[in-house]
Amino acid sequence: MNYKKLIVDSGKRMAGSGLTVETWGNISVRDPETGLVYLTPSAMLYDTIAEDDVVVCTLDGKIVEGTRKPTIETEMHLSVYRNRAEVNAVIHTHPLYSMVYAAQGKDIPLIIDEAAQIMGDVCRCTKYALPGSQELADNCVKALGEKANSCLIHSHGAVCVGENMEGAFKVAKVLEVTSQIYYMIEATGGKPVGISDENIAAMQDFVKNSYGQGK
Repeated sequence: MNYKKLIVDSGKRMAGSGLTVETWGNISVRDPETGLVYLTPSAMLYDTIAEDDVVVCTLDGKIVEGTRKPTIETEMHLSVYRNRAEVNAVIHTHPLYSMVYAAQGKDIPLIIDEAAQIMGDVCRCTKYALPGSQELADNCVKALGEKANSCLIHSHGAVCVGENMEGAFKVAKVLEVTSQIYYMIEATGGKPVGISDENIAAMQDFVKNSYGQGK
């Protein structure tokens, strides 16, 4: 696997899908064999990033490859990997509808089947912390907990995780669609009924063990 190419391609994909603007947001992937983490460089437009710009570091933050300054949120990415062994990709986005709730410090509940199936748990919003701070990293780890595959960073954006990059992107897209639906329900004076914990558990089991080819 060429993880540097994966980072380059994923940056273009994130920018092209409307999940962020300009140079904001950041992406990382962990090689499960070596434990090395590949990160987007800081403050570079995603369509200009080349493989040589990707920064590679250990889980304790020691840079082993690359000359660029890594993303300001490096510690957030590394903290997630250190606390969630099954996670091998982290995407930090700045999507419109999710930001509506991040700016209010509100959580996004699992109100549609897609969210219940892959988001793991309620998307919780952190307390406010300055970008790039250890406090922000710690807040994200707390909000994700052991089950959630997404969280909101107060007044800042969203963090989505997955066992691989495709999984993290799927969570990011479902989170934004869920946020948009939640916004439209509230804007029309409605209130989501919600899905029972029993049914959420049943759908998550189905996705894990039955959904898709070869299961």
